[in-house]
Amino acid sequence: MENKILAIVEGQKITQNDVNIFIHRLGPQQAPQFQNPEGQKRILDELINQELFLADAKLNQLEQTEEFKNELEKMKDVILTQLNISRLMGSVAVSEEEMKKYFEENKAKYVTAEEANTSHILVESEEECNNIHKEISDGKISFEDAAKKYSKCPSKENGGNLGSFPRGKMVPEFEEAAFNMTEKEISKPVKTQFGYHLIRLNQLKKAEERKFEDVKETIQNELTTAKQHEIYSNKVNDLHQKFTIEMK
Repeated sequence: MENKILAIVEGQKITQNDVNIFIHRLGPQQAPQFQNPEGQKRILDELINQELFLADAKLNQLEQTEEFKNELEKMKDVILTQLNISRLMGSVAVSEEEMKKYFEENKAKYVTAEEANTSHILVESEEECNNIHKEISDGKISFEDAAKKYSKCPSKENGGNLGSFPRGKMVPEFEEAAFNMTEKEISKPVKTQFGYHLIRLNQLKKAEERKFEDVKETIQNELTTAKQHEIYSNKVNDLHQKFTIEMK
């Protein structure tokens, strides 16, 4: 894609790419409000203003002032510090063998959680629950239609379907029933703090061990971060011994 020149200030080109980079640096919270012709025009105007201030600074030879030289020295210190840290962090590498060893020692960490996919009908009394259960069992109404007709839960609009969830996401009584049913089974009334439920287990997805290749990138990031933290801490300790620190 052509990097269109949008303006030239004292010989300095301002391009579409310059505008895009400026907007990107605003971050995900602010950037979207400038992703339109009016917003981009505002950014272009700001970039033009900055170039005008730069041209004016050069014309007035601000780079010859002590103030500029002092600020430049400060920036050198910041750049040197960040460069040193970046080199230290960049020296960290994680081998394939390390990742595989970590995976074998921590397989339980990468097991996909057991999940239950359920539908339910929520009513106020056990008697009503039993009557609905009989109506479904006798084939007079489908579970979905019964949910739409009788359920007090907003899920009634989806035939009572609650989707899939792992252990720990539902109230204990509901969860205990759901994870101990066979697929397509409809429970007897289950009492919770919300009322009485008829629960149908649509599908039970067992916990599964993930393969190394599926989690390789995650492991690499985890080990790299851990190594970087360790090497940073060790370096800091070494520097504390190497250089003088006076606390005031």
